Amino acid sequence: MKTLFKKAALIALLSAVIISCTKKNDIPAEPEIQTTQNQKVLTYIKNLGFTDAQIVESGDNYVVDGDIVFSKKMEVPADYGKAITEQYYNGYIVTNSTNIRVKVDPSITSMNSEINSAINQWNTVPNSKLKFVITTGTVYDILIKVDNTIGGSTCGQAYLSTSNGKAGNTVWINQALIQNNSFAQRTRTITHEFGHTISFKHTNQSTTTNVPGVGGTDAQSLMNGGQCGSGATVLSAKDKQATAVLYPL
Repeated sequence: MKTLFKKAALIALLSAVIISCTKKNDIPAEPEIQTTQNQKVLTYIKNLGFTDAQIVESGDNYVVDGDIVFSKKMEVPADYGKAITEQYYNGYIVTNSTNIRVKVDPSITSMNSEINSAINQWNTVPNSKLKFVITTGTVYDILIKVDNTIGGSTCGQAYLSTSNGKAGNTVWINQALIQNNSFAQRTRTITHEFGHTISFKHTNQSTTTNVPGVGGTDAQSLMNGGQCGSGATVLSAKDKQATAVLYPL
Protein backbone atom coordinates (compact mmCIF):
# COMPACT_ATOMS: atom_id res chain seq x y z
CA MET A 1 0.00 0.00 0.00
CA LYS A 2 2.81 2.39 0.96
CA THR A 3 4.56 1.47 -2.29
CA LEU A 4 1.47 2.32 -4.32
CA PHE A 5 1.14 5.63 -2.47
CA LYS A 6 4.77 6.49 -3.17
CA LYS A 7 4.37 5.64 -6.85
CA ALA A 8 1.23 7.78 -7.09
CA ALA A 9 3.00 10.66 -5.38
CA LEU A 10 6.01 10.32 -7.68
CA ILE A 11 3.80 10.30 -10.78
CA ALA A 12 1.97 13.41 -9.55
CA LEU A 13 5.27 15.17 -8.90
CA LEU A 14 6.65 14.30 -12.33
CA SER A 15 3.41 15.42 -13.97
CA ALA A 16 3.62 18.75 -12.21
CA VAL A 17 7.23 19.21 -13.35
CA ILE A 18 6.36 18.27 -16.94
CA ILE A 19 3.37 20.64 -17.00
CA SER A 20 5.46 23.40 -15.47
CA CYS A 21 8.27 22.94 -18.00
CA THR A 22 5.82 22.72 -20.88
CA LYS A 23 4.19 26.01 -19.95
CA LYS A 24 7.56 27.73 -19.59
CA ASN A 25 8.92 26.34 -22.85
CA ASP A 26 5.73 27.22 -24.71
CA ILE A 27 6.44 30.94 -24.25
CA PRO A 28 7.71 32.01 -27.69
CA ALA A 29 11.03 33.82 -27.87
CA GLU A 30 10.31 35.59 -31.15
CA PRO A 31 8.24 38.53 -29.81
CA GLU A 32 11.07 39.40 -27.42
CA ILE A 33 13.60 39.20 -30.24
CA GLN A 34 11.34 41.33 -32.46
CA THR A 35 10.91 43.90 -29.71
CA THR A 36 14.68 44.18 -29.38
CA GLN A 37 15.00 44.63 -33.16
CA ASN A 38 12.27 47.28 -33.12
CA GLN A 39 14.06 49.16 -30.36
CA LYS A 40 17.28 49.13 -32.37
CA VAL A 41 15.47 50.56 -35.39
CA LEU A 42 13.77 53.22 -33.26
CA THR A 43 17.07 54.19 -31.66
CA TYR A 44 18.67 54.44 -35.11
CA ILE A 45 15.82 56.64 -36.37
CA LYS A 46 16.02 58.95 -33.36
CA ASN A 47 19.78 59.27 -33.72
CA LEU A 48 19.22 60.49 -37.27
CA GLY A 49 17.57 63.48 -35.61
CA PHE A 50 13.91 62.50 -35.70
CA THR A 51 11.63 62.86 -32.67
CA ASP A 52 8.98 60.53 -31.24
CA ALA A 53 6.30 62.84 -32.60
CA GLN A 54 7.61 62.31 -36.15
CA ILE A 55 7.60 58.50 -35.98
CA VAL A 56 4.45 56.57 -36.89
CA GLU A 57 4.20 52.78 -36.73
CA SER A 58 2.73 51.33 -39.93
CA GLY A 59 2.62 47.53 -40.16
CA ASP A 60 6.13 46.24 -40.83
CA ASN A 61 7.52 49.78 -41.15
CA TYR A 62 8.02 53.04 -39.29
CA VAL A 63 7.03 56.09 -41.34
CA VAL A 64 8.92 59.22 -40.33
CA ASP A 65 8.16 62.86 -41.05
CA GLY A 66 5.35 61.84 -43.40
CA ASP A 67 7.16 60.04 -46.20
CA ILE A 68 10.48 58.50 -45.07
CA VAL A 69 10.11 54.76 -44.49
CA PHE A 70 12.19 52.44 -42.30
CA SER A 71 11.56 48.70 -42.26
CA LYS A 72 11.33 47.11 -38.81
CA LYS A 73 13.43 44.31 -40.28
CA MET A 74 16.14 46.60 -41.63
CA GLU A 75 19.79 45.82 -41.00
CA VAL A 76 20.62 48.31 -38.29
CA PRO A 77 24.14 49.80 -38.60
CA ALA A 78 26.65 48.73 -35.98
CA ASP A 79 26.92 52.35 -34.86
CA TYR A 80 23.17 52.79 -34.47
CA GLY A 81 23.63 54.03 -30.90
CA LYS A 82 25.62 57.04 -32.05
CA ALA A 83 24.01 60.16 -33.42
CA ILE A 84 24.97 61.07 -36.97
CA THR A 85 25.66 64.77 -37.19
CA GLU A 86 26.15 65.38 -40.90
CA GLN A 87 22.76 66.13 -42.41
CA TYR A 88 20.38 66.81 -44.30
CA TYR A 89 21.43 63.33 -45.34
CA ASN A 90 21.45 60.15 -43.29
CA GLY A 91 25.18 59.52 -43.40
CA TYR A 92 25.05 56.62 -45.91
CA ILE A 93 25.66 57.31 -49.59
CA VAL A 94 24.92 54.85 -52.39
CA THR A 95 28.03 53.02 -53.60
CA ASN A 96 26.82 52.23 -57.14
CA SER A 97 25.80 55.85 -57.62
CA THR A 98 26.73 55.93 -61.32
CA ASN A 99 24.23 53.19 -62.17
CA ILE A 100 21.19 53.22 -59.87
CA ARG A 101 18.72 50.96 -61.62
CA VAL A 102 15.05 51.98 -61.41
CA LYS A 103 12.31 49.48 -62.16
CA VAL A 104 8.94 50.98 -63.12
CA ASP A 105 6.08 48.86 -61.84
CA PRO A 106 3.16 48.35 -64.25
CA SER A 107 0.94 50.23 -61.79
CA ILE A 108 2.69 53.51 -62.56
CA THR A 109 3.63 53.32 -66.26
CA SER A 110 1.11 56.11 -66.95
CA MET A 111 3.59 58.42 -65.18
CA ASN A 112 6.62 57.45 -67.24
CA SER A 113 7.08 61.05 -68.42
CA GLU A 114 7.15 62.35 -64.85
CA ILE A 115 9.55 59.59 -63.78
CA ASN A 116 11.93 60.36 -66.64
CA SER A 117 11.77 64.08 -65.86
CA ALA A 118 12.56 63.41 -62.19
CA ILE A 119 15.50 61.19 -63.11
CA ASN A 120 16.80 63.86 -65.49
CA GLN A 121 16.88 66.40 -62.64
CA TRP A 122 19.19 64.21 -60.56
CA ASN A 123 21.26 63.05 -63.54
CA THR A 124 22.09 66.57 -64.70
CA VAL A 125 23.37 68.00 -61.41
CA PRO A 126 26.67 69.74 -62.26
CA ASN A 127 29.87 68.16 -60.91
CA SER A 128 28.02 65.04 -59.75
CA LYS A 129 28.49 61.46 -60.91
CA LEU A 130 24.98 60.47 -59.78
CA LYS A 131 23.03 58.57 -62.43
CA PHE A 132 19.64 56.86 -62.28
CA VAL A 133 18.82 54.52 -65.17
CA ILE A 134 15.53 52.85 -66.09
CA THR A 135 15.72 49.07 -66.32
CA THR A 136 13.17 46.57 -67.58
CA GLY A 137 15.09 43.60 -66.20
CA THR A 138 14.52 41.59 -63.05
CA VAL A 139 17.55 43.05 -61.28
CA TYR A 140 17.09 46.58 -59.99
CA ASP A 141 17.96 48.88 -57.09
CA ILE A 142 14.70 50.82 -56.74
CA LEU A 143 11.13 49.81 -57.52
CA ILE A 144 8.71 52.69 -58.07
CA LYS A 145 5.00 51.88 -57.87
CA VAL A 146 1.55 53.23 -57.00
CA ASP A 147 0.17 53.04 -53.48
CA ASN A 148 -3.04 55.00 -53.09
CA THR A 149 -3.47 53.87 -49.48
CA ILE A 150 -0.54 55.91 -48.11
CA GLY A 151 -2.64 58.61 -46.53
CA GLY A 152 -4.90 61.52 -47.32
CA SER A 153 -2.24 64.22 -47.56
CA THR A 154 0.92 62.21 -48.32
CA CYS A 155 2.00 62.37 -51.96
CA GLY A 156 4.59 59.60 -51.73
CA GLN A 157 6.92 57.61 -49.53
CA ALA A 158 10.37 56.02 -49.90
CA TYR A 159 13.01 54.07 -48.06
CA LEU A 160 16.24 55.89 -47.21
CA SER A 161 19.59 54.57 -48.41
CA THR A 162 21.10 51.89 -46.19
CA SER A 163 24.30 51.52 -44.20
CA ASN A 164 25.61 48.90 -46.64
CA GLY A 165 25.64 51.38 -49.51
CA LYS A 166 22.38 50.42 -51.20
CA ALA A 167 19.70 52.80 -52.40
CA GLY A 168 16.36 52.78 -50.63
CA ASN A 169 14.69 49.99 -52.57
CA THR A 170 11.10 51.21 -52.91
CA VAL A 171 9.28 54.41 -53.82
CA TRP A 172 5.51 54.54 -53.37
CA ILE A 173 3.47 57.24 -55.15
CA ASN A 174 -0.05 58.23 -54.12
CA GLN A 175 -1.24 58.63 -57.69
CA ALA A 176 -4.87 59.20 -56.73
CA LEU A 177 -3.85 62.22 -54.64
CA ILE A 178 -1.49 63.87 -57.13
CA GLN A 179 -3.20 63.07 -60.43
CA ASN A 180 -4.81 66.53 -60.60
CA ASN A 181 -1.59 68.34 -59.72
CA SER A 182 0.38 70.01 -62.49
CA PHE A 183 2.97 67.99 -64.39
CA ALA A 184 5.72 69.93 -62.60
CA GLN A 185 4.25 69.10 -59.18
CA ARG A 186 3.79 65.42 -60.03
CA THR A 187 7.42 65.36 -61.15
CA ARG A 188 8.39 67.15 -57.95
CA THR A 189 6.86 64.36 -55.85
CA ILE A 190 8.86 61.69 -57.66
CA THR A 191 12.08 63.72 -57.63
CA HIS A 192 11.67 64.29 -53.88
CA GLU A 193 11.13 60.59 -53.14
CA PHE A 194 14.13 59.60 -55.25
CA GLY A 195 16.10 62.03 -53.10
CA HIS A 196 15.30 59.96 -50.02
CA THR A 197 16.53 56.77 -51.70
CA ILE A 198 19.99 58.32 -52.14
CA SER A 199 20.24 59.50 -48.50
CA PHE A 200 18.61 62.95 -48.44
CA LYS A 201 16.32 63.78 -45.55
CA HIS A 202 14.09 66.88 -45.34
CA THR A 203 15.99 70.13 -45.58
CA ASN A 204 13.49 71.85 -43.28
CA GLN A 205 13.56 69.17 -40.59
CA SER A 206 13.89 71.01 -37.29
CA THR A 207 16.70 68.82 -35.96
CA THR A 208 18.63 68.68 -39.20
CA THR A 209 22.25 69.74 -39.56
CA ASN A 210 23.88 69.92 -42.94
CA VAL A 211 25.84 68.17 -45.63
CA PRO A 212 29.45 69.22 -44.94
CA GLY A 213 30.08 72.60 -46.50
CA VAL A 214 26.42 73.17 -47.38
CA GLY A 215 24.95 74.94 -44.38
CA GLY A 216 21.76 76.77 -43.50
CA THR A 217 18.10 76.40 -44.35
CA ASP A 218 16.83 76.62 -47.92
CA ALA A 219 13.28 77.75 -48.65
CA GLN A 220 13.78 76.75 -52.31
CA SER A 221 14.92 73.19 -51.59
CA LEU A 222 12.97 70.51 -53.39
CA MET A 223 13.78 68.27 -50.43
CA ASN A 224 11.74 70.36 -47.98
CA GLY A 225 9.07 68.19 -46.37
CA GLY A 226 5.37 68.91 -45.90
CA GLN A 227 4.98 70.65 -49.27
CA CYS A 228 2.96 68.10 -51.21
CA GLY A 229 1.59 69.79 -54.33
CA SER A 230 3.00 73.21 -53.48
CA GLY A 231 6.77 72.90 -53.08
CA ALA A 232 9.70 73.77 -55.33
CA THR A 233 9.56 71.88 -58.61
CA VAL A 234 13.27 71.93 -59.43
CA LEU A 235 16.38 71.18 -57.39
CA SER A 236 17.67 74.34 -55.78
CA ALA A 237 21.24 75.60 -55.99
CA LYS A 238 21.90 74.16 -52.53
CA ASP A 239 20.25 70.84 -53.45
CA LYS A 240 22.66 70.58 -56.36
CA GLN A 241 25.63 71.67 -54.28
CA ALA A 242 24.84 69.04 -51.63
CA THR A 243 24.46 66.37 -54.32
CA ALA A 244 27.84 67.26 -55.78
CA VAL A 245 29.40 67.06 -52.31
CA LEU A 246 27.98 63.59 -51.61
CA TYR A 247 28.41 62.23 -55.16
CA PRO A 248 31.33 64.18 -56.66
CA LEU A 249 32.74 63.49 -60.10
